[in-house]
Amino acid sequence: MFHAWDTMDWDAVVDLFARDGVLHSVMQEPLVGRDAIAERIYALGSGTERIKLHIKALGVIDGRVFVERVDDFEFNGHHGEVPVVGVLRMADGLVTEWLEYYDRATLVAGMGLTADSH
Repeated sequence: MFHAWDTMDWDAVVDLFARDGVLHSVMQEPLVGRDAIAERIYALGSGTERIKLHIKALGVIDGRVFVERVDDFEFNGHHGEVPVVGVLRMADGLVTEWLEYYDRATLVAGMGLTADSH
């Protein structure tokens, strides 16, 4: 999973999700289904010049995978670093639910955007 992000293999990232999987950045509406998730991943990927997920902690609690990380990226010429906690539910080797907790203002500032433009 981390390799797919770090190498910007967006097809592999999308393929991590179950057909009815959910990607939920908790400050936005959840994306339900692989097609909706793919649309978001490819849109973000189109402006991403580089990304590295720096894993700080990784563990399984009550059957869920918890990942504390810092996303270090270049997006359309802008550098950003965003602390993130991801919580994933898995079934049959695929992500059924991926919750992302981060400060949205830090993310959009790192992307060179304003909160109103995205």
